[in-house]
Amino acid sequence: MKKETGTKDTSRGRRFPQWLSGIINARDLGGYKTTDGRMVKSGLLIRGASLTTAKDADLALLSELHTVKVIDFRTDFEKKGKENRTLPSAAYICLPVQPVDNEDAPKEMTQHKTFDISKLILMAAFNEKAKTIAREMYPSLVMRPDCQKQFAAFLREVVETQDGAVFFHCTQGKDRTGLASAYLLSALGVDRETIIADFDKTNLVCAKDVHKYCRKVRFLGGKEEELAVVKAFIGANTDNFIKALDLIDVEYGSMDAYLRIALGLTETDFETLKERYLLQQQ
Repeated sequence: MKKETGTKDTSRGRRFPQWLSGIINARDLGGYKTTDGRMVKSGLLIRGASLTTAKDADLALLSELHTVKVIDFRTDFEKKGKENRTLPSAAYICLPVQPVDNEDAPKEMTQHKTFDISKLILMAAFNEKAKTIAREMYPSLVMRPDCQKQFAAFLREVVETQDGAVFFHCTQGKDRTGLASAYLLSALGVDRETIIADFDKTNLVCAKDVHKYCRKVRFLGGKEEELAVVKAFIGANTDNFIKALDLIDVEYGSMDAYLRIALGLTETDFETLKERYLLQQQ
């Protein structure tokens, strides 16, 4: 008997192959249950990091899934020297979301010819502005009008995709991509606990890199405050993500209201998303 391969994903109760191995933090949103007992369809909503490091096999699989849109949240600076590999079957849609206001970004982090996450993390760990960003990034991303505009455009692209899969990403597939996933899953009726668990999966993926960079920062004299920057920028700060969700509830009353008021979803949009991306109840 042939041994079954793959990774057991207990949160979704299904087995899936080791796929998209060249794309960091890639995963399918399919399999999550909604509060009304339905389930998100597999192979249609795929999140991850950029296609910069994608292997030929990864691109082939995305093509097999009939991926018709690749939505990129990276800024022009982040794409310097890190361009996506081409996926012939898909339209490339650029919706840059600036992680922080330009005025708040440390100059040391925006003046390199190419985007090198390794060098930037070591700089950021000892930068006071970067420490503030690490604490406040997610609340800022959910409340800034420029970010809301881009996430609204993202949801519109998903709503208007009539056939095929959507792959969406930022640089590491965790912060902006994590919020985009949260908005999508919320619109589909997935509960908050599941959404937080999906967001936190990034920390399992990034655990080795977090450990590596924390060792480097300690070697350079960094303490807990500096290590917190590494954990936020290499991993995903789940506590601050929850803080951002709480802020949405305070400012808008609920995630549902936020999706309607700040991100522009209509009742018809909610119905379209659920009809297209959810398995219907038996």
